[in-house]
Amino acid sequence: MTASTASHPLDRYGWNDAWATGFAPHEADGLRPGRVVRVDRGSCETVTAAEDGRVTTVRAGIGPVASSDPLLTPCTGDWVALDPHQAVVRVVLPRRTAFVRAVSSQRSEGQVLAANIDQVLIAVSLADELDLGRVERFLSLAWESGGQPVVVLTKADLVPDPVTVSHLVEDTERVAPGARVLSVSAATGQGMDALAALVDGTAALLGRSGAGKSTLVNGLTGADAQRVDATRDSDGKGRHTTTTRDLLPLPGGGVLIDTPGLRGVGLWEADNGVAQAFTDVESLARDCRFPDCSHRGEPGCAVLAAVEEGELPLRRLENYHKLLRENERIAARSDARLSAEILRSWKQKKALGRHMMERKRGPQQ
Repeated sequence: MTASTASHPLDRYGWNDAWATGFAPHEADGLRPGRVVRVDRGSCETVTAAEDGRVTTVRAGIGPVASSDPLLTPCTGDWVALDPHQAVVRVVLPRRTAFVRAVSSQRSEGQVLAANIDQVLIAVSLADELDLGRVERFLSLAWESGGQPVVVLTKADLVPDPVTVSHLVEDTERVAPGARVLSVSAATGQGMDALAALVDGTAALLGRSGAGKSTLVNGLTGADAQRVDATRDSDGKGRHTTTTRDLLPLPGGGVLIDTPGLRGVGLWEADNGVAQAFTDVESLARDCRFPDCSHRGEPGCAVLAAVEEGELPLRRLENYHKLLRENERIAARSDARLSAEILRSWKQKKALGRHMMERKRGPQQ
């Protein structure tokens, strides 16, 4: 397998010349390329090309590449080098993009939810009150991932007034500069063709539990790929049913990575993502009198002036500050953890060196 324009059985899963070039050294070792479609404890399912050229699914062990660091462990969407004889993953190819969140607000670890993605579909249910702050949080992580975000306002059929739906779309567009916003109903098919036309390459679908992601997946794949529980009569909300991150082929080409519903999405080293999600604030800040203006009361602050004039909502500026503070706290804890690991490693090496010196000197007389 070499870097060429010839078709490959894994093309529909995202294989291209760039991946072929990166894989070439592993091909020389007799390994076979595969893409992770699901990760289980101690193993993963991968799609790969059999010797006859057909795409097949292989369950492979991940022992050789397992890591205690959630950022390094194999993830759905990863491209890997498989040992076809022992059914194990020998190498995880370097990721081009990845959607990463903080594991929790109390721990300084990140978790990769989807790897090598081109788009991030952010599902937001219109059955709930629209939370623009949560949309901004998802967008910050989406921009940081390297993928192109698309905000999908689901369950539009549960909003009886089309004018209200249009206003909700407009409200979302104002907090999503650079991102496409669509309202859809997987139940009626409204907006689904437009969404399917947008999906290209590898798209990751993320959102809170009950956002209608499973129904959306079934609508995009044209099959009952994910189980959907009945909605509650009281509010029409769905129950969370997806428990694994699954990579699913789409009928028009490309793949979709479905993820379990997220109760929380903590930022993880997302300073660039926050800046991209708040380009309006960042653009205004260029006209502040002081280059290090914090936008909290300094004279000549163009951002605060825009708030006073009604050009920038105060809520948006407050959330901008909130996400920056959270990101700084996570970065500080991450740096502290890294420093502690370096110190622990240095102490272990020092103790080992002292033990070796004592052995060389022999027993004391």
